[in-house]
Amino acid sequence: MNKASIKITVLTLVISMIAQTLVAQLTPQEAAAIKQTNPLVMPWNTPYQTPPFDKIKTQDYYPAILYALDEAKKDINNIITNKQAPTFENTIVALDRAGGLLNRVLGVFFNINEANTSDELQQIAQDITPALTKYSNDLNMNEDLFKRVKAVYDDRDDIPLTAEDRMLLDKTYNGFIKNGALLKGKDKDAFRKVSEELSLTTLKFQQNSLNDQNAYHLLITNKKDLSGLPQYAIDAAQQAAKDGKKKGYLFSLDAPSYIPFMTYSDNRELRKQMWIAYNSVGNNNNENDNKENVIKISDFRLRLAQLLGYTSFAEYSLTDKMAQTPQIVETFIDDLLKAAMPFAKKDLKMVTDYAHSKGFEGELQRWDFSYWQEKLKVEKYAINSEMVKPYLMLDNVKKGIFLLADTLYGLEFKENKTISKYNDDVLVYEVWDKKKNKFMAIIYLDFFPRPSKRSGAWMTSFREQSVVNGEDIRPLIQMVCNFTKPTKKEPSLLTFEELETFLHEFGHCLHGILSECKYQGTSGTNVYRDFVELPSQIMENFATKKEFLDLFAVNYKTNEKMPQSLIDKIKNSEQYMEGYACVRQLFFGTLDMAWNNITKPITKPVEEIEREASQKAELLPEVKGTMMSTQFGHIFSGGYAAGYYGYKWAEVLDADAFSLFEEKGIFNKKVAESFRKNILSKGGKKHPMELYKAFRGHAPTNEAFLKRSGFIKEK
Repeated sequence: MNKASIKITVLTLVISMIAQTLVAQLTPQEAAAIKQTNPLVMPWNTPYQTPPFDKIKTQDYYPAILYALDEAKKDINNIITNKQAPTFENTIVALDRAGGLLNRVLGVFFNINEANTSDELQQIAQDITPALTKYSNDLNMNEDLFKRVKAVYDDRDDIPLTAEDRMLLDKTYNGFIKNGALLKGKDKDAFRKVSEELSLTTLKFQQNSLNDQNAYHLLITNKKDLSGLPQYAIDAAQQAAKDGKKKGYLFSLDAPSYIPFMTYSDNRELRKQMWIAYNSVGNNNNENDNKENVIKISDFRLRLAQLLGYTSFAEYSLTDKMAQTPQIVETFIDDLLKAAMPFAKKDLKMVTDYAHSKGFEGELQRWDFSYWQEKLKVEKYAINSEMVKPYLMLDNVKKGIFLLADTLYGLEFKENKTISKYNDDVLVYEVWDKKKNKFMAIIYLDFFPRPSKRSGAWMTSFREQSVVNGEDIRPLIQMVCNFTKPTKKEPSLLTFEELETFLHEFGHCLHGILSECKYQGTSGTNVYRDFVELPSQIMENFATKKEFLDLFAVNYKTNEKMPQSLIDKIKNSEQYMEGYACVRQLFFGTLDMAWNNITKPITKPVEEIEREASQKAELLPEVKGTMMSTQFGHIFSGGYAAGYYGYKWAEVLDADAFSLFEEKGIFNKKVAESFRKNILSKGGKKHPMELYKAFRGHAPTNEAFLKRSGFIKEK
């Protein structure tokens, strides 16, 4: 055992000892010491009250959470013991603001645990989860507190409330109901126990997925096995090998490594090996196996829903989504499948026929599709990623997206190198409204993969926007991606898909940055889950627009603008494989509902359930031993349970919404101002359909989406 291992072991023991005291009350002396010395708890005398990452150490989290939990309990107790009659201000608003310090501490901890984790942080997360779940249950099941909330809710029609007030009141009341406030006796005890188990299992699922993904690497030592791979992928693999103190070329399951390998590698056997590894994450019968966790999570959710009187978790979850019922979701998915499947089958046949024409024999397998469809795309449209990447240098893309935000919404981004950050890769910017000369937000941009970061891309915040005592508290936004890292030979160059990802996540950021709400519970992205993707997905529409690309897309070597001929090729290929891609996305939505719309405990193996669910959206041969469920973080640990359909739901919204930009001009100030005023700034002030109609003038239709996808012809 080396010194590093000894240090970790000792720290873990200390953490575990502290964990045993989490539910205990701190002594006044302990609380005073934490308040005076812990950087997470002390006042943040930093620019814009940003987290002092340069001062925060791993061992600070536990004491800070202990202290913040006690403070949160005091906040709740003050509401309960208030001798004045319940009012909107002293009960509902007070609840929205209660636990402010706890929100601050956990906002840092959990975001860092996802973007820059360690063994110690993962252990802390495991240890604190029961205490945090207990706190949440104690709050939601407190009869005296709920009596006050209910009293305000019962008088709602007789109280002068704004639309935002009413949304917060409804959300608060329904939140109590959906978290067991009406349960009694054994049912209440059962809800507590199951919710605690669910929280722990969800966290374990997430940690297993990250650990299992990091455990796999493909080391190539024979240069012949690099055939077909673009130079940037080879250079990155060579650098990864050097970083890992290995000789050769190291490929991982991180998207910037995995995707180019599956798209370009001529070595079919190695593609197969990589594909199987990627699609076996959490399903390797080792310490990171997630099959049992998948079943537990689904059964726990079912149990919670049925304790509250719902037949399934999907029925429970959809009560506060636009779709409202599982039946509406199922119909939505089936209708889109019906429209997309004929085109998906044509896509598959076209790729298969092409592969056969080039000498490929037999049935196309899953590790073949990306490879052959890319070659067909090159031949059909004379375009590939390598032609586009030189024009998408990350630094230029970032500047271009900032310019887009300026052009649409008058925002300016100023880098601030004095604000401390949690990793050297992170960039920090102040965001200003130029017209109002108003500070709007801080945004942390975290672009590159590392073993301590989970896969994918996401936006979140260390602090959400709200107004407290007349002061507009501006948000601290975090955007996390896994883009191709720069090498010694060239800068970070994005694929077209990575450009779309940047635009997508930045759209979520704008939703947070431009929030002009009063309450945390209604601000920014605190909207219905199937509405939250509208601000993000509408941004992807700009990716193929010449006016936008002309802002930044220049060759990093020659400084020449992306030629019109290349832009035309991108536009001409927009609908390429759209049927296949749509069915693939609907497969995820179908699988989500299969796990979350169950009405009885699961008795079948995970693999069998996935196979049964996927049949109506399946196009390629089954590969036994692989599955999506054991790594499907969106629905098992990411908040999209019974809501993954929302991506396609929001595509219908964004296509309809963007058609107005196309009609009036993609940089049209009036349209942009209307989108900001009615969608981005409003957060969850009103029902999303009301917000959408205020912007668009009518309810959304699917015509624009079907046209954009090529499923119906333009009139």
